[in-house]
Amino acid sequence: MILFGIKKLFSERDKTQSLSDSVTPYILIGEEAGTRALANAFYDEMESNIHLKELLDIHELPLDGIRQKVFEYLSGWLGGPPLFEEKYGHPRLRQRHLHVAVTRKQAELWMLCMTNALNKTVEHEPLKRELKQKFGQLAAHMINQ
Repeated sequence: MILFGIKKLFSERDKTQSLSDSVTPYILIGEEAGTRALANAFYDEMESNIHLKELLDIHELPLDGIRQKVFEYLSGWLGGPPLFEEKYGHPRLRQRHLHVAVTRKQAELWMLCMTNALNKTVEHEPLKRELKQKFGQLAAHMINQ
C-alpha cells in the first residue's frame, strides 16, 4: 500500500518525462534489495554517526529486529509488498511510538539519519528529493512532545 502518492517523477533518461502510475518508488529504489539497503543504511548511519547517539540511545539493541521491521514497513510505504501490514496490521506509526517522547530535535535527528541513508542508497535524484520531502512530513507527524 502506498501511503503517499508520487504523481510525477522523472526518468533518468529524460528529466521531463513523467512515469506511469504503475512505476512505484519501490520499483525505482530497486525493489526488495534497494528497500533493504535503505533500511540498513539508515541504521548503519545511526550506529556510526556520533551526532545521532541521542537517537540511537532510545532504540533497543541489537538493532537487527528493528532493521527488519523498518524494511517491512518501507516495502509497503514505497508501493511494494505490504510486509509490515501482513505481519502486524496497520502501521499506526504515531500510536506505536507514543511510549517514546518524540521531540522536534529527535525528529530532526531522525531526518538527518534518513537523509544520509537516502544519499547513500538512492541514485534517482527526483525520487530522492520526493522521498526526503515525504520522510520530512512523516518525521514531523511523529512529534508528540
